[in-house]
Amino acid sequence: MAETKRRRVGRPSEQVLSRVLIVEAALALIDEHGAQGFGMRDIARSLGVRPSALYNHVENKDDIYRGIRELIGERITWDGLDDAPWDVALAAWAREYRAAFAAHPPTVALLAVMPISPTSSVSVAYDRVVHALGRGGWGRGEALNVLVALESFILGSALDAAAAPDMMDPGERDDVPEFSAAYREREELVRSTGASPADQAFETGLQLILDGLRAAAAARAR
Repeated sequence: MAETKRRRVGRPSEQVLSRVLIVEAALALIDEHGAQGFGMRDIARSLGVRPSALYNHVENKDDIYRGIRELIGERITWDGLDDAPWDVALAAWAREYRAAFAAHPPTVALLAVMPISPTSSVSVAYDRVVHALGRGGWGRGEALNVLVALESFILGSALDAAAAPDMMDPGERDDVPEFSAAYREREELVRSTGASPADQAFETGLQLILDGLRAAAAARAR
């Protein structure tokens, strides 16, 4: 009798299915096969259930995509957004945001153009970023533009993190001496600092953005 109640490890019954479990399974399939790498049958197969069982927890693929966005967004949890100096808050948020999406590169293009759900927890994070920028003197409309500009940079950097480290290698060409010298010098930085080319580029870009925002904030104060 006990044997008949036993189920295979890793193969949940329909009773233990949940929205989170389905979304996590879909994200794993996207990581493995790319942005369009799953269908409802694929998720059901990976969970060991019938496809019809999924619809007790999710509406369709679009609903699963919304769930994936929430799942990744909830991993960006830095609490200092609420009370740290605005530039410190933005830098920490940007680093967490990039790390969350860099862990799942195929989702970047997929989720970057997806409208925010009316009940999305992502909106709560955006609210905190706008509030942080308000502490730096930006009006709400301007703060939203700053947020979108920073987010565009972050998502591009998340994709860059998945690129081959030698993607920019010009090879043995002799007609691009400045570019070739720049690449060699950066390789020296990689060896001396241990930071990947993508991480170096991200930190450089983030510093430039923050320097520009600090300068704008100082000009406003004057």
